[in-house]
Amino acid sequence: MAARGSQAQVLGRVTLVTGPEEFLNERTVRQVREAALAQDPEVEFTDALGGDLTPASMGELSAPSLFSATRCVVVRALENVPSESVDGLLDFAAAPAEEVALVLLHSGGQKGSGTLAKLRKLPAVAEVKSAALKASEYPRFVQSEARTAGARMDDEAASFLVQAVGQDLRALAAAVDQLVNDFPGQPLDTERVRRYFGGRAEAKSFAVADAAFHGRRAVALEELRWALDGGTAPVLVTSAFATGARGLARYVSAPRGMREADLAREIGVPPWKLRTLRDQSRAWSRDGLAAAINAVAQADADIKGAAHDPAYTLERLVLTIAALRDAR
Repeated sequence: MAARGSQAQVLGRVTLVTGPEEFLNERTVRQVREAALAQDPEVEFTDALGGDLTPASMGELSAPSLFSATRCVVVRALENVPSESVDGLLDFAAAPAEEVALVLLHSGGQKGSGTLAKLRKLPAVAEVKSAALKASEYPRFVQSEARTAGARMDDEAASFLVQAVGQDLRALAAAVDQLVNDFPGQPLDTERVRRYFGGRAEAKSFAVADAAFHGRRAVALEELRWALDGGTAPVLVTSAFATGARGLARYVSAPRGMREADLAREIGVPPWKLRTLRDQSRAWSRDGLAAAINAVAQADADIKGAAHDPAYTLERLVLTIAALRDAR
């Protein structure tokens, strides 16, 4: 895949995106779409789920539409493609149509590994991998984001930003973008990072999410208004909700009887966070958590896409999360 910001040749090609880092995967999807749009301003975009793919629908997705001869097709959850549709997908990937840019997303697990192995052997397939970051790699990710945007950030400032915002790549990228835009042409040092994000994770975005997952509607809505009035980016709030939902899901699914230090390591949270998760988990079922994760994903998509009023979207998310908790 071409570097961020460049326009790769994607028509007549297949971009295979593999790995667990959703933010990096979505960035690759966006790059392909931008490249397709640059090559044909009238390109038609289509999204599909692997589980819904049939031999007939594969033909429909890859054929020219009534509105445009060029298409950019994104197939998510490649691991769920039905066995009867795999051969058709491989046939298309072996000889992709010149007017189609196809993107295939795979979560990186074992499911569907046979299909992946076959796709990797095809000349028209270019793979982009997104390995999960280690804790030590998040500051480097932040510095890379700053460099890409034409700014400089030292090691101390990058580490402080990660501590303040957390290990959510989307939230970190949004934080860097805000800093770059508010301090154009200036080094992003610790003082500037502290001015914007000191205490933000706990006092603002995560305070909203924690209150909602505890079912404290009024508190969560008040914290949300305070956070937005204070300049917190809406994407930071949805990222906090996503982190909270993932933490709860991992806590609920974790083996019982583990030592706290081992449990915190298993879940991927600091030890002090376990008490919060323990308190919250008493009122959450697995079905409720699944619904919460979907609600957060929808709100995040709305914030990044079609939402005309991010504040309303976030208020609705708070009420939805609190209601799902109470529904148990």
